[in-house]
Amino acid sequence: MDGRPVAAVGDAPGRRVRATVRALVLGAIALAEVCAIPAAGQSADEHAVFGQASAPPAAAGRRYRAEVWPRPVPSQPLPPRGAWFDARPGDDLPALLASLPAGACLRLTPGVHRGPLRLTRPVTVWGTPEAVIRSSGTGTTVEVRADSVSLLGFAVEGSGRRFDTTDAAVGVYADHVRIEGLHVSDALFGITVEDAGDVRIRGSVITGLGGRDLGLRGDAIRFWEVRDSAIADNLILDSRDVVIWYSPGNQVSGNFVEGGRYGVHYMYSHRNAAIGNTFLGNLVGIFVMYSDTVEIRANRLAFADPTGGMGLGVKESGELVATDNLFLANRHGVYLDASPLQRHHRNVLARNSFLFCATGISFHRSGENSRIADNEFRDCGAPARIDGGGDALRVAWEGNRFDDYQGYDLDHDGIGDVPYELHRLSDRLTANREDLEFFHGTPALALLDLVGRILPLLTPALVMRDPAPRLGSAFPPAAAWLAGQEAVDAR
Repeated sequence: MDGRPVAAVGDAPGRRVRATVRALVLGAIALAEVCAIPAAGQSADEHAVFGQASAPPAAAGRRYRAEVWPRPVPSQPLPPRGAWFDARPGDDLPALLASLPAGACLRLTPGVHRGPLRLTRPVTVWGTPEAVIRSSGTGTTVEVRADSVSLLGFAVEGSGRRFDTTDAAVGVYADHVRIEGLHVSDALFGITVEDAGDVRIRGSVITGLGGRDLGLRGDAIRFWEVRDSAIADNLILDSRDVVIWYSPGNQVSGNFVEGGRYGVHYMYSHRNAAIGNTFLGNLVGIFVMYSDTVEIRANRLAFADPTGGMGLGVKESGELVATDNLFLANRHGVYLDASPLQRHHRNVLARNSFLFCATGISFHRSGENSRIADNEFRDCGAPARIDGGGDALRVAWEGNRFDDYQGYDLDHDGIGDVPYELHRLSDRLTANREDLEFFHGTPALALLDLVGRILPLLTPALVMRDPAPRLGSAFPPAAAWLAGQEAVDAR
């Protein structure tokens, strides 16, 4: 051989190589037209979500909601001790409240009570769900303007429909407010809290407008400049977002959020935490923007919008720690966009389980000062993907478990003896040509990856490398879901 490229050594061998490559690539593109049509019995959305990954049991999307991941039961607070004043349907609530001493309790008897209601002194309003405060059709229905108010157990129905005035079922503009066991429905915004501290929203049911574009719904819960507060154990359905903006030091825990846009949307909100929540069938589970020191722990983020949704999105945020979460059947399990932004910041993703995701972790303009350790990638199209200048090689991958690992463990220490390396020609193409995303998840791009393996001329660049991958059984977040699903399937 004279050192020239293979294609140049004799016309016949060169023509054969070029013809082979051309045939494979053209075949891949031709297959795309077929693969873009969902298989019989499979919706286009399902096809887009799972891509090349193995799909979970066909009935999982319907069955695990009620049995594996039960919805929280709304709380019914006990009536406060001591004397109270009864309010019956038809009573003048504003006049009655004006006559009450500070610290008194107003008990709503069952029936419909006319709103709006404005609370300007510290009182408790208690009722059962059969006691309904109904909107007049304009403005906010229950407005809290005094510190140390408690709203317990009753229902609030309706609000105005103006976005510019943030018409809500409940609006809070005071500190030390307790909202527990409310049933909110048919309101533009559910519960809004502004410029307040120590506000507790717990055990309530908030049902959004649904049936319309996500952008035309109001938010279920909206925190704006709120400090040291909590949103816990609520059931939130068919609304838009749970918004936490310009609000430091809050905790969101134990909530079940389904059928909205953003399960929780943090923006310019530092030192926050989301712990033990379930986000199901939203466009995005959790999105963290321009916020530092956020903890994302033990959440279940599943079935995000299949056309491009994500379990967790992180944009220009640092010192984020995401641990022990389950990412199930999302297009992107985690999407990192220029995160962390500051050079002295670091993000950590550890002990998470990624199941049936088209991509486990996507890097968009990201790839430095992050540690990805002890995670599990099971039945995903790919554990990692890069675009927009991302670089997964500059991330510290440590001890992750990959179900497509082809190495070995001769010393039986649970750690692979050779590194896990990901090479993907299709990701290289789609990163440079975004229009090729149309074919993502089809055998067309899968065939290109196969070509990259068998033809050295097309060997793709290395995407990511874990020097010591872990072997073993499913991690706790995945094991819990798989065990629950097996129990349901066995019935």
